[in-house]
Amino acid sequence: MPQHLESESRKLLGRLRDTLAEDSAGQTRLDRITHLIADSMHTEVCSIYLFRDEETLELCATEGLKSEAVHQTRMRIGEGLVGRVARTRSMVNTADAPSERGFRYMPETGEEIFSSFLGLPIQRLGEILGVLVVQSKEARAFTGDEVYALEVVAMVLAEMTELGAFVGDDGGIPALHQHPVMFRGATGQEGVAEGHVYLHEPRVVITNPVADDPEAETVRLRDAVDHLRISVDDMLANVEPSEKDQREVLEAYRMFANSRGWMRRMEEDIASGLSAEAAVEKEQGAARSRLATVPDPYMRERLHDLDDLSNRLLRILTGQGKETGAAMPENPILVARNIGPGELLDYGKDLKGIVLEQGSVGSHAAVVARAWAIPLVIHAEGITTEALNGNAILVDGDQGVVHLRPEDTVATAFRDKIAMQAEAQKRFAGLVGLPATTQCGRRIALHMNAGLMADLPSLATSGAEGVGLFRTELQFLIRNKVPRRGELASLYARVMDAARGKRVVFRTLDIGSDKVLPYMKPQDEPNPAMGWRAIRVGLDKRGVMRMQLQALIRAAAGRPLTVMFPFVAQFDEFREAREMIEDVMESERKLGHVVPSKLEVGAMLETPSLAFAPDLFFEQTDFISIGGNDLKQFFFAADRENERVRRRYDTLNYSFLSFIRQIVTRCDQFDTPVSFCGEDAGRPLEAVALAAMGVRTLSMRPASIGPVKALLRRLNLDEVAKVIDSAANDGAQSVRGELSTYLASQGYIA
Repeated sequence: MPQHLESESRKLLGRLRDTLAEDSAGQTRLDRITHLIADSMHTEVCSIYLFRDEETLELCATEGLKSEAVHQTRMRIGEGLVGRVARTRSMVNTADAPSERGFRYMPETGEEIFSSFLGLPIQRLGEILGVLVVQSKEARAFTGDEVYALEVVAMVLAEMTELGAFVGDDGGIPALHQHPVMFRGATGQEGVAEGHVYLHEPRVVITNPVADDPEAETVRLRDAVDHLRISVDDMLANVEPSEKDQREVLEAYRMFANSRGWMRRMEEDIASGLSAEAAVEKEQGAARSRLATVPDPYMRERLHDLDDLSNRLLRILTGQGKETGAAMPENPILVARNIGPGELLDYGKDLKGIVLEQGSVGSHAAVVARAWAIPLVIHAEGITTEALNGNAILVDGDQGVVHLRPEDTVATAFRDKIAMQAEAQKRFAGLVGLPATTQCGRRIALHMNAGLMADLPSLATSGAEGVGLFRTELQFLIRNKVPRRGELASLYARVMDAARGKRVVFRTLDIGSDKVLPYMKPQDEPNPAMGWRAIRVGLDKRGVMRMQLQALIRAAAGRPLTVMFPFVAQFDEFREAREMIEDVMESERKLGHVVPSKLEVGAMLETPSLAFAPDLFFEQTDFISIGGNDLKQFFFAADRENERVRRRYDTLNYSFLSFIRQIVTRCDQFDTPVSFCGEDAGRPLEAVALAAMGVRTLSMRPASIGPVKALLRRLNLDEVAKVIDSAANDGAQSVRGELSTYLASQGYIA
């Protein structure tokens, strides 16, 4: 960078810092800033447009346009050249603005006399806050040096906007992080909760974006990068040779930490007048902008690595670690971009809810949320940049909606919903010791799903007759290497002890799809939901499967043992897995270990293909559990992670219910017990329909047992089946409407 430009840039930032430091109201600051930028850039116009809401930009200050247009001129995102900058988050630099695509003339501003236009996004770490514009009468494109200088100014403006430097009662912009915001995400786990935000990784706050001494800031940056390099090298030294994926990530970290280009760009930013922290964040913001436009998965992964490395560097420079000293608030709701199972379990069951910007319905976070019976909302995009520690927050896992800093009317309605659910739970408590026997005399067994030792007390309090599904993958997910056989045997033994003789169905390791082990990760999975997962992994990684089976057999210590293999797609897979467990049993006998007094071996039916397996499969399997979540997505060819398609297909679609009925009929033919396991088993309406199709065992989260039992006990399933068939005969695609009407006539209110 030329020396004179460094000097001019520092001079501009110095004037900008002095203006920001003045004791003046928000609008006055904005007006002075536009004046000094226009003066320093030698342009007739400088304007600052900021967002009033998610879709609307407002002219908040200007030098050179008509003053009466301030706070009057507004445009939608994408409208005009300013709106185009906001929508694309990229620069517009033109010598002839009126001829540019998308140009819109705003007569109230008087801008028709200005030909050249340079607009840049005011953004912080990918979050767009507004647009900075300079214009001049002379028809010319702005030089690269001028563009760079304005980029640096836009960076500082973004930091000061975030810090509230322009807030005021004199027409300045409204304060950030103070107004109610609603986020529409997706349901990860049902339930509702009210509480206060607890950020998993609080944002680094930069209070000194401008610095006077470039040499001192460069030394600070180099020292911090040296510290970062040493920490990455230390992490690499502690990685086991078998942990290839973790090593790859850290090697990418080391590559970036030693990148001369990355270091050069940050040092140039410091030379222009930014502090070391601001220089790091400027480069981080540029990387995030590239991330949003890169389709290649490998490049996106590398940009994620750079983003994480930048966060580490910022925390070294500012001393703001993940542990900021902020106390966990009352009724904490955890808010994070994403979170691993080990980190989530460290928070314990004090959490009242979880909100993630990323995540998935089958992820480890969802597994833990279900185990803890707390609501989880995923895909709540943007919440980590909007939320502050301690903010009031309402989480509606039923609807996939989050209300941050809610208005009183919203909070009151939400509390009414919570109170109604609490009152209903009190009524259900009286049913704990009673069977789920319908009015037509059929007894439906209600079991619970579990995955943690902490779940087991719910066996008694919920009225569950057993554990229909114990997920064993969490013990693998929370470690960075395969757990030891002795550890697993001890855990499984404690699970059986806690069950006190009630049946526990242990599902063998179900990984893949959205549950990926860091030490057992496939290299190329374009469609992981239909890829290398569950029993396919077990049959390929036979050592891991045998080890887990040995642990289960030793944990039983002479007690009955029930094992279920997940995601069986064809008879040969089940036959091979069954032979493996029988071989392990024989080996354990020869070693002198006590083997289970009774062994039941079952399969999860999660693919339509297994319903059409040969008769011998139904004769050889001791039981079948219909895995409703996966079966539904494959039956309808609708990815359950894809909000665009998954909501199009209803569990109460008659074709799906008919398929369930066919599976039950086939199982009855061979006296093979069949159950239904999944989210739908715990929804009263769906549970009743499944029972009417002949399913006699339902497995669900503990909190759902009361509502399902209460409804089953008041109904005649023969009548329910007639309602379903009648609706189908009338051409109904989904029987939800007709079934809801019938249940309402029986006094049931959803």
